Amino acid sequence: MTSVTRFEYITVPLLIHATKQILDNYGSDGWELVQVIPGPNPESLVAYMKRPLADA
Repeated sequence: MTSVTRFEYITVPLLIHATKQILDNYGSDGWELVQVIPGPNPESLVAYMKRPLADA
């Protein structure tokens, strides 16, 4: 039987002046950046991230 990798997802607000720090913090917890889109104001972005689910 072939196992399928399952993922969990999160959206994270990013402040332009702290983007690297925020992404590094989530990356150290196993989150992988998928996409960044503009946020609700010019000073912010929204990151979509994913990581594999731990086996239950």
